[in-house]
Amino acid sequence: MSQMIANGEKLALLRGAQRVWAISSVHGEAERLRALHEAISRQFQPGDRLVYLGNILGHGPDVTDAVDEVLAFRRAVISAHGMFAADVVVLRGAQEEMWQKLLQLQLALNSGEVFDWMMEQGVGATLKSYGGDVSAGRVAARSGAAMCARWTASLRDQIHGRSGHTQLMSALRRAAVNLSPDGQPQLLFVNAGIDPQRPLEAQKDSFWWPPDQLETMEGPYGEYARIVAGYDRQMRGVTETPFTVSVDAGAGRGGALLATCVESTGALVKTLEA
Repeated sequence: MSQMIANGEKLALLRGAQRVWAISSVHGEAERLRALHEAISRQFQPGDRLVYLGNILGHGPDVTDAVDEVLAFRRAVISAHGMFAADVVVLRGAQEEMWQKLLQLQLALNSGEVFDWMMEQGVGATLKSYGGDVSAGRVAARSGAAMCARWTASLRDQIHGRSGHTQLMSALRRAAVNLSPDGQPQLLFVNAGIDPQRPLEAQKDSFWWPPDQLETMEGPYGEYARIVAGYDRQMRGVTETPFTVSVDAGAGRGGALLATCVESTGALVKTLEA
């Protein structure tokens, strides 16, 4: 068994799942997420689990409201009879990874260039949603570590003002594994993909910026029946191969928000759209 699975520090473990609902990149689409949650709640069955495949933040119009909606639905799901906190997982996507780096921008060697790159990647939507100002951030990023640190500190204060947001961001996992009743890995859930040449504990940034498209994999990854990812740069909806499922129709970038229901065997049961 992978050391990453054994210690469980960066990886979520789903146990006893018959089916797993996986939600694609939300990208600040709070209204679409609310509608998707309503559709899932009508079809959620005993033994089901729920995974958000990262990128709750970024791009879209209502980032903070989207985080609030995740928190509210998570509370509703785990409060049901027989459900536990570990049955709902939120993964760290590229947007959350960049957001964390933005909050430590004063540590970057080339903070001005890093800031500009992040804004091009959609982080500006998250910044604005938390009450930050892109122009002020750009000035701070080019004015030395001390001023940059003051700016990031004020931004963290804004986040702390939103109930549960800091706690959610600190509890994000890099990937999730569905385990069979005897503890064997069945399904692997990630944000964008993996490097199939590396073991799970060595993936690092490959979860968010994989070297190739997921569907280029020519065989299974280790013991996993399937890998399920929630971000596709080409926004092609549901893309399946015998070994992978990619789920992203471009929410926050002009497209729909998707959720798929996957059986523990890897079979795709259904897809919902909002």
